[in-house]
Amino acid sequence: MLNTPRATRGMVSAPHHLAAQAGLAVLRDGGNAIEAAVAAAAVASVVYPHMSGLGGDGFWLIAEPGRMAVCIDASGAAGIQARPELYRDQGLNAVPRHGALAANTVAGAVSGWQAALDISARWGGRLPLSRLFEDAIHYARGGWSVTEGQAAASRRQLAGLAGAPNFAAHFLAGSDAPSAGSRMALPALAATLERLAAAGLDDFYRGAIGQAMAAELQRLGSVLTSDDLARHRSVRRRPLSLALDCGVAYNLPPPTQGLASLMVLGLFQRLKVGRADGFEYLHGLVEATKRAFIVRDAHVTDPAYMAVHATTYLSDGVLDRLAARIDPRRALAWPEGTDDGDTVWLGVVDGQGRAVSYIQSLAQAFGSGVMLADTGILWHNRGHAFTLDESGLHLLKPRRKPFHTLNPALVQLKDGRLMVYGCMGGHGQPQTQAAVFTRYALYGQDLQAAVTAPRWALGRDWAAPSSDLKIEEGFPDEVVAALRKAGHEVRMVPRFDSLMGHAGAVVRRPDGLLEGAADPRGDGVVAAF
Repeated sequence: MLNTPRATRGMVSAPHHLAAQAGLAVLRDGGNAIEAAVAAAAVASVVYPHMSGLGGDGFWLIAEPGRMAVCIDASGAAGIQARPELYRDQGLNAVPRHGALAANTVAGAVSGWQAALDISARWGGRLPLSRLFEDAIHYARGGWSVTEGQAAASRRQLAGLAGAPNFAAHFLAGSDAPSAGSRMALPALAATLERLAAAGLDDFYRGAIGQAMAAELQRLGSVLTSDDLARHRSVRRRPLSLALDCGVAYNLPPPTQGLASLMVLGLFQRLKVGRADGFEYLHGLVEATKRAFIVRDAHVTDPAYMAVHATTYLSDGVLDRLAARIDPRRALAWPEGTDDGDTVWLGVVDGQGRAVSYIQSLAQAFGSGVMLADTGILWHNRGHAFTLDESGLHLLKPRRKPFHTLNPALVQLKDGRLMVYGCMGGHGQPQTQAAVFTRYALYGQDLQAAVTAPRWALGRDWAAPSSDLKIEEGFPDEVVAALRKAGHEVRMVPRFDSLMGHAGAVVRRPDGLLEGAADPRGDGVVAAF
């Protein structure tokens, strides 16, 4: 989608059409990019409950003309009572995916909304929370139409989530998954949003809402306490950056996998691939992903526990050495993959050229499944990333942050274009980001075509860990055959499979023209005026 400079007031890309329209409405009312992003995120928290919510985490990249991009880490740490022995004493050898013991880290997303709005205020942002939450409150109280994505996620997770506290009463149709097109409402969440609009977002952690959530979490058996919520703050961090031939790319530092996303781009640039979508392109990006994931899996965790700063792995020397290890004709043997992740990425650029790349998530579909009936908050399960193994990189410890797959992206191109982009998809995120970025910025494809084109995913799966390379139908047969010949364990998946993530992007050109793209694999649109 294109928007002409004369008419430009802003553009929103989001994976649900109601979220995009809510952001657009805020722009029409004179709001800026951050205000629009908060409105869109609030609506997504209601109408995409399997993907995101107030009970999850979020990460922001924010840029304005003439200034360095800034990022906000709005992720929560483990509670003070979250210790490995507590789980072992109950006969567990891992943090469970679902149930009260899966709800072991603070939900940070709402604190990130506030930190972003603090920046917005310095821009002159003036819209009250009551306006930003208006659409979200409307859908939470009046209801929304369940998407096929939500219905499918409910079917996939039914066995694990049906017994989670209060889940069935709010998100199932009796004992079955809801059907696409059915109506769902969350009146308790509407009341919570109204309370936050009146009392302020700090109430989520240190006010009546926080106290109510903590009390119910404790009743249900979670390790989280009111003190854990009260201690939480979002953190402003310096984003990671990587100088490329075409510009400067930004992403989030640990505990996210933003380092891996940037490493993929840096390694691929060194391979000097001449065109998109052939064997050299797919093989190069897959092998670059493997090298980046090896570094990520060995080193990236809560930054307080990292011995080597993440920027070390973005140095020319390290990237040169890793790129030299990539065989242009042979695939590196690959171990088992890791879990899926369900996430919402949204991007906004306003008429002043201010840009937001934002991502929020409950971790896996519907998070822990713990529904706080008193407040309508569904709690995430990001703490599932912790291990109980004393020698593990991600050992569960009180006040420690878990590893995050979440990583919104932003790039400032040398020709003056600014691009925000991202996707859901857990460990597939760096791969999808690389596909969208390289196709558009390096090889000149139309932005929507770059998002729509067939994709791939190394190791990602819905059902269980895997190590194969999923290839979406649509690549030439000879390319797939060449990948197999090179040693890739290829598994074909249908076109527009949600397994490939829901990507989006917004680009601002130097003349003010805006381009936007939304993924046909999701339920979103690009909204602009």
